[in-house]
Amino acid sequence: MTETPPSGRSTTRRLAEVAKKVGVSEATVSRVLNGKPGVSEATRAAVLTALDVLGYERPTQLRGERARLVGLMLPELGNPIFPALAEVVGGALAQAGFSPVLCTYAASGLSEADYVEILLDQQVSGMVFAGGHYAEADAPHEHYHRLRELGLPVVLVNAATEGLDFPRVSTDDEVAVEQAFGHLRSLGHERIGMVLGPEDHMPSRRKLAAFQAEAGKAGLTVGPEDVARSLFSLEGSQAVTSRLVRNGVTGIICAGDVLALGAVRAARRLGLSVPEDVSVVGFDDSAFMNCTNPPLTTVRQPIEALGRTAVTLLVNQIDGTVTPAEELLFEPELVVRGSTAPPRARAARPRSA
Repeated sequence: MTETPPSGRSTTRRLAEVAKKVGVSEATVSRVLNGKPGVSEATRAAVLTALDVLGYERPTQLRGERARLVGLMLPELGNPIFPALAEVVGGALAQAGFSPVLCTYAASGLSEADYVEILLDQQVSGMVFAGGHYAEADAPHEHYHRLRELGLPVVLVNAATEGLDFPRVSTDDEVAVEQAFGHLRSLGHERIGMVLGPEDHMPSRRKLAAFQAEAGKAGLTVGPEDVARSLFSLEGSQAVTSRLVRNGVTGIICAGDVLALGAVRAARRLGLSVPEDVSVVGFDDSAFMNCTNPPLTTVRQPIEALGRTAVTLLVNQIDGTVTPAEELLFEPELVVRGSTAPPRARAARPRSA
């Protein structure tokens, strides 16, 4: 979107949008755009950054000023949870006077390490990583160690492998599994399975440990036939979930909403109904999960709190505040919808590996 001539309604709309983005009055925005005194430097920088983020051109007299940049690294945007996080982080950065530089990588494109080099060339003030290689034990981590050596401010979102000593904000996976498992047990499910990400994926490792602990408390045994692993895709989940369903599992906890949708499809392809025959619980509460058929019961990640806290930790580092390389855990919330119900008797199916 480009700026329309500054007259009438278009100017009013621009002032309103920028004011809302920054959280200040339209009068304050007007003072900044007209170069008038009486506005703090932080607010002034936030207004100029908001102009950039919203796609408006800066006034001619202000175009020589370069906005401060922060890299936001995401694995892809196909999973709705990542655009949601990007929106929160981008808005919080704009309010703090920074411009987000969104980098998404895929197997067929630039790697995470490539983007790190590009961002360093752009002299970014810091970086926020979400869903990156830091969460994969078997992935390359040299670029993270380089950032540590350079002393660049970095914040990671969700669980990381050992040895990556950056500030982190995470959803408490133990609480998430406890909520999902307890919900299925309260409905009467005794055969509960789990669909996770790859074996080296740290959040999945945490969820599996929590799942095994909850099963032990309930006096249930978790065997290899009760756990399936997949890439984080609907098709992958559908393929591996079929085995769980054939083995007689009636309740399935998934490590992501995309995996949960794959589990629903797997059950239906086997001629079963959700939730009458198989109950499914997701994780994230990403966009439109209340519009699926049936609406998905899921564990909601506190994306607003995670994103805003990540930005606060990053800005503190940029400002020179000592920020411990610790993990802050945020409690999720179980959202019960139509994909879970008490189990009903099913025809016995052979247990297979």
